[in-house]
Amino acid sequence: MNRNYNIAIVDDHPIVIEGLSNLLREIDFIEVKATFNNGNSILEYQGLKNIDIILLDVFLSDSNGIDVCLKLKRKYPALIILAMSSQSERSIIMQMLQNGANGFLLKSASLTEFKNCILDATEGKKTFCNQVKEIIDKVSINDIKNIPRLTLREKEVLLLLRDGKSTQEISDILHLSFLTVQTHRRNLLNKYQSKNVVELLNYVKTNGLL
Repeated sequence: MNRNYNIAIVDDHPIVIEGLSNLLREIDFIEVKATFNNGNSILEYQGLKNIDIILLDVFLSDSNGIDVCLKLKRKYPALIILAMSSQSERSIIMQMLQNGANGFLLKSASLTEFKNCILDATEGKKTFCNQVKEIIDKVSINDIKNIPRLTLREKEVLLLLRDGKSTQEISDILHLSFLTVQTHRRNLLNKYQSKNVVELLNYVKTNGLL
């Protein structure tokens, strides 16, 4: 390791921040520069250009870490974001990766796992703690990259389809023409190579797109 890395921690539990800060002090090549207890604080932080790595909680009190990740990566593409969670649900992992996370760790991971994941991430690798690795090894990282993202409008339509709304009801709710909603449905089926809406909804759920 020929350089030091500045890290920020984002978690809504003070005890987690304190524990991680104490653990990370034992790693000689990183320095905890800032800590935040909600998503808005990190998004508004003026010193982000001086941060190399963010340890980002997936579930925050004021926002969704998945959305925060996407916003941060859009503004700072080179920023390394390692997601943290107490849950290892595959759909959550997939959503974070889709939104640009460089890795995913469980909060129960050891200091050695955190250190190794940070090292791997600085070398440009997708990285996971051991338990998450067992889950993610079941799907190719290339497959993850190749899954098309949903547009905001497509997501709105899909959420309403998931709620059992008809094309006309979606049209009324979103103030779109019936034909426009039909077009969105057809495009979504083609985009994710699904035969029907049930298959489409199963696909997006399995791959963490909603």
